[in-house]
Amino acid sequence: MDDDQPIERQLNIHFTPEEMAGHYANFANVSHSDYEFTITFARVDHEFEGPEIPGVVVSRINLAPQFMGELLDAMQDNWEKWSARESIRDLPEVGGDHPEA
Repeated sequence: MDDDQPIERQLNIHFTPEEMAGHYANFANVSHSDYEFTITFARVDHEFEGPEIPGVVVSRINLAPQFMGELLDAMQDNWEKWSARESIRDLPEVGGDHPEA
C-alpha cells in the first residue's frame, strides 16, 4: 500500500432502541462561549394559556466551533434538498393542487 494514500475510514455507529426512537423538539436555543456552541432542544406547550409557557428540555448538545460550521453546512444542504422536493411535489403535473374544473 502506498504510504501517501490516506486510509478510507467509515463510521460504525450503534444506537440503543431508545436512542433510535429520538426525541421530539419544537423549540431550540443556541448559545456560545469562546470555546464551544451549545444547542438546547426542548418540547414546549404553545397552547398553554398562562403567562409562562411550560416546556421540558429533551436534549442539550455541546459542539466545537469547527463542528458547528460543518453542522450548519449539512443542515443548509438538507434544507435545500427538502425544499426542492416539496416545491416539486406542489407542481400540478406532479399531483399538487389542481384548479377546479
